Amino acid sequence: MNYLNCVFPPLFAISIYWHLPILIVVISLVYSSTRYDRWDMIIREAVHWGSRMAFFLFMVGFVLYAVSTWL
Repeated sequence: MNYLNCVFPPLFAISIYWHLPILIVVISLVYSSTRYDRWDMIIREAVHWGSRMAFFLFMVGFVLYAVSTWL
């Protein structure tokens, strides 16, 4: 029984943050496709919107890390 506890936790220790890039791409494409009809405009807006969302999430993570480190 102890052997199973040593083997299975690393298999299930997948962070929820691995899905974040996929979610950013999918959300930006869906959001952009509701605003535009042409693919070149959809991709352009998705890249702009995705980069703004990624920058915002990075800054939120940085602020939370800074607060938890210095307080």
